Amino acid sequence: MIEDTITLDALKSIGLNLYERKIFVSLLTKGIATAAEVSEMANVPRSRSYDVLESLAEKGFVLVQPSKPIKYVALKPKEAIERVKENLSRKHNTMLERIERVKSSEILDKLEQIYEEGFNHVSPSEITGILKGTMVIDRQLRSVIKDSQESIKISTTEKGLTNLFTKHYRYLKKASKRGVKLQILAPLRDEEVVRMFAGFTELRDTEKNMGRFCLVDDRHLLMTLTDEETHETQDVMLWADSPYVVKFVVGALFHNEWESSQVSSQ
Repeated sequence: MIEDTITLDALKSIGLNLYERKIFVSLLTKGIATAAEVSEMANVPRSRSYDVLESLAEKGFVLVQPSKPIKYVALKPKEAIERVKENLSRKHNTMLERIERVKSSEILDKLEQIYEEGFNHVSPSEITGILKGTMVIDRQLRSVIKDSQESIKISTTEKGLTNLFTKHYRYLKKASKRGVKLQILAPLRDEEVVRMFAGFTELRDTEKNMGRFCLVDDRHLLMTLTDEETHETQDVMLWADSPYVVKFVVGALFHNEWESSQVSSQ
């Protein structure tokens, strides 16, 4: 029974639902059978067995034998798995091609125009949200870095600086090459990380813990609301598209601390 459970779980991991898993394994034990026979062996409602067998045939796990009554033949598992792999690869490549066609067409420009026009009617309070989970937070930070045009100001901790280097170094470097001005305010303890950033970023050393936040183009604010020791699934960040808050509130705090901090010697 343990082996059956492991087998069924493995088939689930490659996209087969419960009925598909039970019917395929049952059909393997007989090799060839009618829908009624498979239904009884797999303990699956007979009314469902036909649809499930057709689905398995489309996915490449069984062959349909045009007899009376119709019979179904289980394919060799190794061959079936290879078919699944080929089908998924083909679908993946097809989708990538479609995405690239949209990216290089006028459609994307039209969608961007609709987006910009729509946001002109949105109040700052509506362009604010809470991001939860390190993965989601990193994705949003990466997005605003990629879209940055003028400046990126970051305040972080010693640990935060290391994480910034590990996860976002190349995106920040690309932004710098586009002419974006980068400023990082943090405790500069890791000499290797400081050396790597110093090549294209202005660094200031500070002992003052101002929290972890990022200001982009004097418009976007991403500010962590949880302690950096919080588990990554519970990490919470405020994201706001508000030039007023960025420039006159949080931006002013950054500017004051930046002016009073030591310039990196790297």
